[in-house]
Amino acid sequence: MEIAVQLAAIPLFEGLPAEQHRTLGRIALARSYRKGQMVFAEGDPGNGFYVVQSGRIKVFKISPEGKEQILHMFGPGDSFGEVAVFTGKGFPAFAAAEAPSSLFFFPRDAFVALVRRDPSLALNMLAILSQRLQKFTGLIEDLSLREVPARLAAHLLYLSEKDPGAGKIRLDISKGQLASLLGTIPETLSRIMNRMGRQGLIRTERNHLTILDRQGLQDIATEGKKLTPLGKS
Repeated sequence: MEIAVQLAAIPLFEGLPAEQHRTLGRIALARSYRKGQMVFAEGDPGNGFYVVQSGRIKVFKISPEGKEQILHMFGPGDSFGEVAVFTGKGFPAFAAAEAPSSLFFFPRDAFVALVRRDPSLALNMLAILSQRLQKFTGLIEDLSLREVPARLAAHLLYLSEKDPGAGKIRLDISKGQLASLLGTIPETLSRIMNRMGRQGLIRTERNHLTILDRQGLQDIATEGKKLTPLGKS
């Protein structure tokens, strides 16, 4: 498929005229990464940003003790590393391929030259970054104020809203990665998911999950309603 056609379907470039898509296609560089390969490390020069064509990319931080905190998981159509375009500084986190991935890389200098000619590119990018900032704010609130059941409930509701027509949620990251994303450990996450299943809130089948009681999850996520301890009815 022509690169310009693929770029037209990416949220970052939606609404732009076809000529802009063709221009972006001329500066885009195709890059492939094997599972586990680093895309960039924290502090690496921010010489451009990326768009996921296929696969999955994990963006994360590592504490001085070596603990990993996942910040984002990006899939097809998502962009990441855009802060480098505006600051010209190093990348603020690590990024690695969680599956074999194909990316488009947009060099900073070439992209900035396009933005100078057509500021609408920058407006689209600012909208995406604003949405991401809102999500970061929610993540900080979750990690500091909410208990783990509320974090999990909110995350499951978020995933279901991304594809409202689907009856199931595909859990395409490991339980350890999901635990890291929610700021907990796999053992705690497993116990909470088991309790949610016993209470009829969710049903898990391999790497899929079905929400059975949306209102029940909303009560946990927004009102802090407690889960019933195992062994009690």
